[in-house]
Amino acid sequence: MSTTKWSLDLSHSELGFKIKHLMISNVTGKFTQFDVEAETAGEDFAGAKVVANINPASIDTSNAQRDEHLRNADFFGVENHPNMKFVSTKVEKVDDDTFNLFGDLTIKETTKPVKLTVENNGVATDPWGNVKAGFSISGKINRKDWGINYNAALETGGVMLGEELKIQGEVQLVKQA
Repeated sequence: MSTTKWSLDLSHSELGFKIKHLMISNVTGKFTQFDVEAETAGEDFAGAKVVANINPASIDTSNAQRDEHLRNADFFGVENHPNMKFVSTKVEKVDDDTFNLFGDLTIKETTKPVKLTVENNGVATDPWGNVKAGFSISGKINRKDWGINYNAALETGGVMLGEELKIQGEVQLVKQA
């Protein structure tokens, strides 16, 4: 079977996250600049090879001052670490529409294995003849595993930021000719 290459349709995709703030609520954010490429056998994503590159400087939490802090060495250190990368290592089929996507995530030159849950939302052809595939992605990581340790103790006990980061994404890929 022939190999099919897929590339990201950024205008129909998003990559976001949630993290606990003050132990009582979640703060959300997103990365506005990222790229995903996939390689499949035909149109079957069950054995896909996936590579994603994320620009951490593109972080957007709807608060410019917080975003600047997230770009500095306390968090992503974008001056020295301008790219985060995910490279898949295995795809495990859960059911007809759901896969576990295993891979290596590199942040700040630290690479650790992660597991993402991917819901295959289907394949469709747009009005211009482009074949597209849509996916919903979720997962959890511990930010400290990648050396993102910044925090502050609260007067009332607890800490300002949780360690667990929830990843959420909607990705639309375009089949390449």
